[in-house]
Amino acid sequence: MRYRQFGNTGLFVSELCLGTMTFGGEGELWSQIGDLQQADADKLIGRAFDAGINFIDTADVYSQGQSEVITGQALKNLNIARDEVVVATKVFGETGPGVNARGLTRYHIMEGVKASLKRLQLDHIDLYQVHGFDPATPIEETVRALNTLVEHGHVRYIGVSNWAAWQIMKALGIAERHGLARFESLQAYYTLAGRDLEREIVPLLQSENLGLMVWSPLAGGLLSGKYGRDKQAEAGSRRTTFDFPPVDVERAYDCIEVMQRIAGAKGVSVAQIALAWLLHQRAVTSVIVGAKRIDQLDDNIAAAEVGLSDEELAELHDVSALPPEYPGWMFERQGEYRRQQIAQSHQR
Repeated sequence: MRYRQFGNTGLFVSELCLGTMTFGGEGELWSQIGDLQQADADKLIGRAFDAGINFIDTADVYSQGQSEVITGQALKNLNIARDEVVVATKVFGETGPGVNARGLTRYHIMEGVKASLKRLQLDHIDLYQVHGFDPATPIEETVRALNTLVEHGHVRYIGVSNWAAWQIMKALGIAERHGLARFESLQAYYTLAGRDLEREIVPLLQSENLGLMVWSPLAGGLLSGKYGRDKQAEAGSRRTTFDFPPVDVERAYDCIEVMQRIAGAKGVSVAQIALAWLLHQRAVTSVIVGAKRIDQLDDNIAAAEVGLSDEELAELHDVSALPPEYPGWMFERQGEYRRQQIAQSHQR
């Protein structure tokens, strides 16, 4: 297992992160994703930790809080030392019936962190992430509230999830202007079947040195190897009960056919090719893998050892490339001679 520097910090996290969305099974939505209880969750976390994964991601809304409860108890049951694991959770979603039990207000953030710490049985959270964009709350209010949590020691680092590039950049600007803690990471959807992130967000991450945590790296199981033009989804499978994230299926099938060919030549699973491609992307810090069974987790962990040649990366790039879109194609056209100058300046 390799470890990568986390954003603009000195923290190092494993390139694979264990996601816990399959823990708990409370509520109609979450029961479709997974319903692992304590004993099975202990086994998964134990196997991940033994494989070198030091990074665990959860959220206050997963299974109505039960994912955090199970995760925290597993760390206790397994006697994992606090300084050997990086625990991430999130705030934003609805956690109660009250009109203010949601969003990114100072009120909800302060209440949310206390509840998460209690459920996790921890005295601090290593990475506290805002789980979505709140159009009702000024960004400055959110940034100041998160800074308070860092100053008080409840949270070590802060991150963001599912925001647009301009929203992230505005928050970074506010933090810099007022000397506040800044976002160090973005958690976002990114796969061979969905490379939209590359238009605006990846350049932002690279410019401002933010880490990237990838959620749903198999596109909700679509890139697991179980699906294709010649394969029908089994009744009750993830994609038949919870068709998310949205994917252009025909484009995805084109990708899967190339992935199957490469996987067959290497003697590995299609899922491992999907994960390995992400691990070859410079913007990626850690890929979040979730599982219901030990064999699924083992297969995902093995992806960390899969190498892709330049030719294989080029083939995967070509089949999954985004169609040209303005202003990207204009940047390419107008900036070409300047890129040539940069390249020539490094030649001897």
